[in-house]
Amino acid sequence: MISHPSTSGRQRTVEFQALPSRAGQIRRIVSALLRYWKLDPLVGPAADGVAELLAGARRQAGPDGRCTVEIALLLDRLTISVRDRPPQPSPAHATGALLAGGPRPAPRDLAADGGAARITLPVPVPAAPAAPAPEAALPPGRAALAEPLQHA
Repeated sequence: MISHPSTSGRQRTVEFQALPSRAGQIRRIVSALLRYWKLDPLVGPAADGVAELLAGARRQAGPDGRCTVEIALLLDRLTISVRDRPPQPSPAHATGALLAGGPRPAPRDLAADGGAARITLPVPVPAAPAAPAPEAALPPGRAALAEPLQHA
């Protein structure tokens, strides 16, 4: 497993082999990162979403393929993307097939390079602090008047 932090501190990339046993690890990594970023309300939805994305990526990549998970936090949203890459035949394998009169390798297309899927979750806005009580604005030793002053 390879992890790549960004310089901004609000983006992480993890690359790993597409094995079923990795799904739990990735869920834990995503959950820990969101808690570190103080986004506890997003932990459950993000962990569920990344599990769904990983299941699809594993189906596409196969057991020998690789997956990359990228987590990016912007001001108002969290984006988690999963990219799968099926194993590629080595250049020597393709050349050997050509020399032996075997089938020509298919031209590379989007399906051969894998695919990507993502989820985007809105970042909850922190609650504004409550306005201070009027008494808190008065200097010490001064009490608020219950009734306004009336002039005679």
